[in-house]
Amino acid sequence: MPFPIKNPALARALAARGYNEPTEVQLAVLAPEAEDRDLLVSAQTGSGKTVAFGLALASTILGDSERLPATILPLVLVIAPTRELALQVHAELTWLYEPAGGRVVSCVGGMDARREQRLLAAGCHIVVGTPGRLQDHINRGALKLDECEAVVLDEADEMLDLGFKDELEFILSAAPESRRTLLFSATIAREIANLARKYQQNALRIDTVARNQPHADIEYRAIRVGGHEIEQGLVNLLRFYDSRALVFCSTRDTVRHLHASLLARGFNAVALSGELSQNERNTALNALREGRAQVCIATDVAARGLDLPDLDLVIHADLPTNKATLLHRSGRTGRAGRKGMCLVLVSPSKRRRAELLLGSANIEATWQDPPAAAQIKARDQERLLEDEILTAAPSEDELALGAKLLERQDAATIAAALIRLYRSHLPEPANVTIQAHAPREPFAARPERGPRPARENAPYERRTDNAPMAWFRSPIGRKHNADPKWLIPLICRLGGITKAEIGAIRIFDRETKFEISAPVADAFAAAITAPGVTDLLVEPSTAPGAGPARDPGPRPEKAKFTRAARPEGAKPNEQERRRKNKVLKKTY
Repeated sequence: MPFPIKNPALARALAARGYNEPTEVQLAVLAPEAEDRDLLVSAQTGSGKTVAFGLALASTILGDSERLPATILPLVLVIAPTRELALQVHAELTWLYEPAGGRVVSCVGGMDARREQRLLAAGCHIVVGTPGRLQDHINRGALKLDECEAVVLDEADEMLDLGFKDELEFILSAAPESRRTLLFSATIAREIANLARKYQQNALRIDTVARNQPHADIEYRAIRVGGHEIEQGLVNLLRFYDSRALVFCSTRDTVRHLHASLLARGFNAVALSGELSQNERNTALNALREGRAQVCIATDVAARGLDLPDLDLVIHADLPTNKATLLHRSGRTGRAGRKGMCLVLVSPSKRRRAELLLGSANIEATWQDPPAAAQIKARDQERLLEDEILTAAPSEDELALGAKLLERQDAATIAAALIRLYRSHLPEPANVTIQAHAPREPFAARPERGPRPARENAPYERRTDNAPMAWFRSPIGRKHNADPKWLIPLICRLGGITKAEIGAIRIFDRETKFEISAPVADAFAAAITAPGVTDLLVEPSTAPGAGPARDPGPRPEKAKFTRAARPEGAKPNEQERRRKNKVLKKTY
């Protein structure tokens, strides 16, 4: 179905970019009932929202004309939550309105504010920016909204999550009340609905998100890895799939750590987080888009709204905090009709949380283990045999050089050299030992059990099978209210073990010592000391009383002190007077 658009200038722009059929949200905003009205739109990521509101604005600022009118003050203001998304929207609206003579200016944090002021002073039709920078330009008088005919809030839910409510209200209050307000969001939460009621008039609600239905173009897989083997599992996944990937982490520290680790292993990786300058972030994104980088490690905020072409793989190195974050992260792939894959790394202690998260998003993920080194090498062999370097027609120069090589070496030796050359640029797979200890495997199907009998205040029972054990200690004792009731679940969760693998527990005044089954002791120690585990400090120890006996020796005689007598007639000092008053109070 062709675009139902009347303006010839925009039609030429769409044809030049290869836009032949509109998406669902684009059709909805171009419907006759949506013309010149306020819009409240919810649509999933990758559905063409930017082009959708760009086309929706045409009836307001272009009408039947092919050229935009000459103006100094902007006609449209578009607000986006992050710098990357604002620059992306700026690029999309630039090519869309270029045939109509449109001038689009971006105003984002991290860029030269004085240059933006000069561009605003020269005149423009559309301004795209982030809330903080737009408010700053309005306060300085560089941005005037007196002639603004429409305001667009892109990713409104994310702007509220990032705490931009005050900035949004300030900007919307500065715009004329007669303007159109177009509000686009992935979901219409209560805060979004309140914002719409306050600043929109007779808004048309457009909902193109299928309720409780995940993105049909994304395949989800949950990868079981040990808590201390997240990095090794990530390495093997990147090697196995060998696709352009976006890896999400929860913190900047994790981004720095994984980025440095992947670079050291030989991956072409870039990082994307809020601590980087805008130039550094642009360089990283360009490297990924142009194919000079294969992997991008990013935080949620930095990657908000990114549109990365040919992105086939999204990996959640850290579990998302909620359903909205899960869907947003995953929506970076499977865009514009392309198929994508989403991998969620899940440690044993976070299995239940991952199941609840996937269930809340109505996602049915396939559970599997990370690929082993043998699987990766087999996949490398398949890729080598199918590589275009072997199927492309050789040139005359290459055939001549090949004949000379055959004169010196046999075909098998030359083929072996080609294999070594091919493998030389590939990072080595990591050793993943999640199944090395059978007791630590929590993912096998368990038989159905009947109702568990009530165990009110059941005491902790230690192992009595005389199995070999290893001792550990934690600097938490009776003075810190240490108790097996909360210590045991914490030890199991952080160390990826079960209650049956914990032996005796000895609680002292300032520390607690406990036993762990010897077959899983090494894996437990690695998990409990992994980076980011700060809930409980644990270290190897010896059995209580196993150290050498200490001879206290003779006890020194305490020195006796006597108070010097006060001279007759002297007044008692202030300290002695307070002591006597306390004695009197206790007496009476």
